[in-house]
Order: sequence, then C-alpha cells, then structure tokens
Amino acid sequence: MLKYILTRILTTVPIMAVVALFVFSLLYITPGDPAAVIAGDQATPADIDRVREALNLNEPYLIRFATWVGQVVTGDLGRSIFTNLPVATVIGQRIGPTLSLMAVTIILAVLTAVPLGVLAAWKAGKLADRLVLLLSVLGFSIPVFIVGYLVTYIFAVKLGWLPLQGYTPISEGIWPWLRKLILPALALSLAYIALLARITRSAMLEVLANNFVKAARAKGVGPGAILFIHALKNAAVPVVTIIGTGIGLLIGGAVVTETVFAIPGLGRLTVDAILQRDYPVIQGIVLLFSFLYVLINLMVDIIYAMLDPRIRY
Repeated sequence: MLKYILTRILTTVPIMAVVALFVFSLLYITPGDPAAVIAGDQATPADIDRVREALNLNEPYLIRFATWVGQVVTGDLGRSIFTNLPVATVIGQRIGPTLSLMAVTIILAVLTAVPLGVLAAWKAGKLADRLVLLLSVLGFSIPVFIVGYLVTYIFAVKLGWLPLQGYTPISEGIWPWLRKLILPALALSLAYIALLARITRSAMLEVLANNFVKAARAKGVGPGAILFIHALKNAAVPVVTIIGTGIGLLIGGAVVTETVFAIPGLGRLTVDAILQRDYPVIQGIVLLFSFLYVLINLMVDIIYAMLDPRIRY
C-alpha cells in the first residue's frame, strides 16, 4: 500500500511541472506586447515600462521561468499589479469563502445523490427511477446561473427564508455561516447531484445483478443491508471517481455562483483579475486550482486502493 501511494505521489510531480509551465506561459499567449496588454489602452510608455520591469519581461524566457518556479516553491506567487499586495495574500483573503462553498456543496450533493441513485437502482423501471432520471436530465440541462436566480427568487425574494447575497465567516457562528451558503450550494450542486445520482444508479444496477446479492436475498438479508452494506460498497469505486472528478465542475461553477450571490471568493477574484488584466493574480489562482485538482485525484486514487486492493497491483 505504501509503495502504491509513493508511486502515485511521484507521478504528480511531472503533471505539476507541465501545469506550472502552462500557467507561466499564460502571460505570453496573449497576442502583442504583454506589458502593453496588461497596462491597458490608455497606458503611457512609462506605465508600460513599469509593468515590464515588475514582471521581469526584459529577461530571457527560460530565466524568467526558472526564477518564477523558484519563487513559487518558496510560496512567493508574485505581486498584484493593481493592489501591489502579494498574490498569496490576495488569494488567502478570498480562499475561505470558496472552500466553504465547495465543502457545503459536496456534502449536500453526496448526501442527496447517493441515496437517490440507490433508490433508483432498487426501483429500476418504476416511478422513483423515472423521477431520478428526470432530475438528472434537468440537472445537466439548466445552467448554474439560471438555477441561482431561480432559487434566489423563490427562497430569498418570495419566501424570505434565506439571505439574498453575501458571506459570513464561520468564526461568527455555524448557522450564520451555513445560512449564507445554502442557496449558492443548492444552485451549484444541482448538476453535481444529477451526475452523481446517475452514476450511482448505473453502478448499483450492475452490482445488484451479481450472484452474491441473489445469495444474500435467498438467506433472508433485508433490503437495507443488501443496498447499503453489500451492494453500495462494491459500487463505490465509480461513485468515488465521480465525486473526485466532479470537483472540476465545482471549480468552474464557483465562478458563476460567486458572481450571482456576491460571495467574495476566488471565483469573483478570478473575474476581477481577468477584467483588470492582473496576470500575476490569474497565474496564482490557476496554479492553485490545478494543484487542488491534482491533489484530489491523488486522494481518489488512494481511496481506490483502500476500496479494492486489486488496484494496488
């Protein structure tokens, strides 16, 4: 097991190296002079020179890349062009709301989708199964921003049950923190729930057709034990896969969701940085999201090995 984990960790090193190269090259993919693009249309030659000096654009590409990697390894992501604050500080100020939103969304999605998928598989071909499949289709068909505006109108404007927008830190209390996150998490989780419920249903249907399930039924084992002890454990690998890869959906959806609900997280910071052409901040955010995605996939691979020892070999 330890050998497998070390092997998986080592395989992430070249992946992060390629990601770092791509992130650093974002500045140079833009057509024209990067310094002029960042400085804006109304910039003077002095402004352009200031940006070029701040980003060390006068140095050769490989030297700049090596310098940048050395800074990143030590936690230095550069400085924001517009606020002059360290990028790590800017990201640190905004990462809390985004992680909170993603955590609540994942918990809500898993607690909702897995039971729905199990129910649909148990009642295959019946009304409950058809309703779950209908939810899956709707979840993929409706964009996040439409769901956001819809739940806001119903639960915040019409019923007045939940706050409209904003974010409250968890340090001010669990309920105030959670109350501000329910609506955005609900909007963000719909597509995730649809995907996870459908995969859970498919995996459960395959497992329920196995002989060991038939044997358990013949021995008089109850439906609850068959579904959640015997079948779900054996169907867990594809479910865990979707839970892990679905993080990519959350990262993309967080940008829209945080904009709709005025949450001061990394999603809104990304939009602001793009509009301001603040490339150091954009590079830092993309690098962070890429690292989180690689880390989550590493954790999923380790969970695979725990669920199915054959994967280690």
